[in-house]
Amino acid sequence: MDEQQPSFDAAKYKNTQREQWNKDGAAWRYWTPFLERWYGEVTRRMLDLVRIQPGQRVLDIAAGAGEPTVSAAGRVGPGGYVLATDISEGILELARQVAHERGLKQVETRTMDGEKLDLSDCTFDVVLCRLGLMYMPNPVTALSEWRRVLRAGGRVAVAVFSTPDRNAWGAVPASIIRRRAHLSPPVPGQPGPFSLGGPGVLEGIFNQAGFANPEIRAVPVPHRAATAAEYVQVAREAFGGFNAMMAQLPPEERESVWNEVERSLRSFESRDGFEAPGECLVAAATK
Repeated sequence: MDEQQPSFDAAKYKNTQREQWNKDGAAWRYWTPFLERWYGEVTRRMLDLVRIQPGQRVLDIAAGAGEPTVSAAGRVGPGGYVLATDISEGILELARQVAHERGLKQVETRTMDGEKLDLSDCTFDVVLCRLGLMYMPNPVTALSEWRRVLRAGGRVAVAVFSTPDRNAWGAVPASIIRRRAHLSPPVPGQPGPFSLGGPGVLEGIFNQAGFANPEIRAVPVPHRAATAAEYVQVAREAFGGFNAMMAQLPPEERESVWNEVERSLRSFESRDGFEAPGECLVAAATK
């Protein structure tokens, strides 16, 4: 008799995600200037594709520590409105602080599950989700919810990572951690950084959610740092997913894993510094 494959527990996963970002959100904010050098172009592409105008109402899903919320607020201006939401109340508090520091009174924050929005139908002109959809257990459900809250003619834009072979910054550490922590391969339906990056996958979930003819662009996101060691410092502090993968290992073993990751990533060092390949897919569609 074949051994039954373990099922994916979406509720448990969401609780883990919430706890992880409550814990690691401050590091993400600390490294935000560094991270925006990597992902800033993705944000610009998203905002361009949805054609944000002054005065519009924007919903940012999985807003994290404040991007693309802040960039969207700049485009809608003081007469617009941006609602930043995230499943983690801790990291969302950081986004609120950033908006307050910058005097962005048009920004509001609310803790909310991106797959189940506590919002009325047809109340937003734009929905954004940068690097969040691929971590949601039910991406079609999420996109359907986002379509529900959009007004007729409203636009949605998402960014996800493409495939592991085009994202060495994440694929190399993940492979090492998975081997060292003796983790089983992901089970069917399990979310993760590269879960929506395969050919036709993103287009398919847009179509299932009721969006027609999504525009999809590949955007290079090379991860640059002075050295592999500097990159690893950012990754181990700000990329909570890596730490979650080896949470069951003792501290000395985790340190050993990170040392192996750094040694492997040195292949991306040159006289000009460290540069590991990365690629995002940016998709946009109209209701």
